[in-house]
Amino acid sequence: MAKIRITQTGSPIRRDKTQRATLVGLGLNKMRRTVEVEGTPEVLGQVRKVHHLVSVETL
Repeated sequence: MAKIRITQTGSPIRRDKTQRATLVGLGLNKMRRTVEVEGTPEVLGQVRKVHHLVSVETL
């Protein structure tokens, strides 16, 4: 699988609990925090759930 870089661009304030938990599951908990993870189907599903709060780059 290819590596992807995920950066949090939106605030989890006033979001559903499940969206906040998804951000934490991805390793994001503060604005502009960036993580590099494998592009597995599980991770891509999490990204799809919070696509409006993150930006994604393929490495």
